[in-house]
Amino acid sequence: MSSPSSSSISTLKPKRKTKKKHFVQQKVEVFRASDRVLSIFMWGVNHSMNDLSQVPIPVMLLPDDFKASTKIKVNNHFFNKENLPAQFKFKEYCPLVFRNLRERFGIEDQDYQVSLARSPPHKDEEGKCVGLLLTSYDRTLVVKEISSEEVEEMHNILSEYHQHIVTCHSSTLLPQFLSMYRVTVESEDTYLLVMRNVFSHRLPVHRKYDLKGSLLSREASYKEKVKELPTYKDADFLNNMQKIYVSDEEKEKMMEKLSRDLEFLVRMRIMDYSLLLGIHDVQRAEREEEEAEESSIEEEEEGEHDLAAAPSSTSPEGIAGYMKSFKAMGPGEFDPYVDVYATQSAAAAPRREVYFMGLIDVLTQYDTKKKAAHAAKAVKNGTGAEITTVHPEQYAKRFKEFITKIFA
Repeated sequence: MSSPSSSSISTLKPKRKTKKKHFVQQKVEVFRASDRVLSIFMWGVNHSMNDLSQVPIPVMLLPDDFKASTKIKVNNHFFNKENLPAQFKFKEYCPLVFRNLRERFGIEDQDYQVSLARSPPHKDEEGKCVGLLLTSYDRTLVVKEISSEEVEEMHNILSEYHQHIVTCHSSTLLPQFLSMYRVTVESEDTYLLVMRNVFSHRLPVHRKYDLKGSLLSREASYKEKVKELPTYKDADFLNNMQKIYVSDEEKEKMMEKLSRDLEFLVRMRIMDYSLLLGIHDVQRAEREEEEAEESSIEEEEEGEHDLAAAPSSTSPEGIAGYMKSFKAMGPGEFDPYVDVYATQSAAAAPRREVYFMGLIDVLTQYDTKKKAAHAAKAVKNGTGAEITTVHPEQYAKRFKEFITKIFA
């Protein structure tokens, strides 16, 4: 493969493109044409990680590192047209900062590179996101398309976010932000944010909730409920009489993390985030495993090629791969260094379960748009109504009160 025509390190300009992304149009087209974006993304990750491996690790990060970016522009090279277009651009934001964050989150760059670039990420069929929402082939990472406004918001909070991760020694429920990129093909920009998957690469989730701490319009639609794995909401959580059964010690640790993270979000004037909760039922998983073993050889062979049915990586490399060299995992077991959002149910719990809990969608600032929405909803529902668009302090207080009650 020919090398790119130009590669440079530059500083982000304060002035940003005003061009808005046409998400509605992309919703129809993105997966028909996503091979090009994904191919450039994988090529770019591979190229940028190889380049980064040659850059010495600095003693400390400097303010300029939080504004820096690397750009690669490729013009008229003889690529295989089926895989890569002749012209494209790839940009990585704040490479040294994100390398430092990956290190703090215990993710080796080589494993990160393998998890993203060895095989194409696959579409999250359950994703409610309008743009791309992908899971790496070994299911340890999530790749999410974000707007240019969210890129700007990430730049606004990145320095404080990094400091928060340092201060709390990476013990957080916040998303683990690992990198941010821009792919440009035919003058169309796609912004991609890579995070650690809240859910396990190995233990399937049997029930899933998106909790915001508000009951107003917070019930899953009928269309959502008939899905194989619906995303339920706050009202569903209460109606299902769902509870989280963890030890007092685990609950205390969880609430300490949450309190620290909420203080950070309030300080950053961030709101509208959710707690993503996934529940793995150990007994159900054991039954499903037994049924799979009893099924025909043909079905087993199909299952081996179906990443959704067999999510664990068969590769000895990648973020999840190294575990296989230690020991085989039993039912309901997980590696806390990989499944960092996982918690075992208490010994006295009515069911053996594993819970996955992490904060998501933390790039919405309480800006003019949200203030206007709050005013409109207050007029419609009354000032005392439980609306989701409230100022950050109120949002965090209500959110924390609700989350405290989800524990048995």
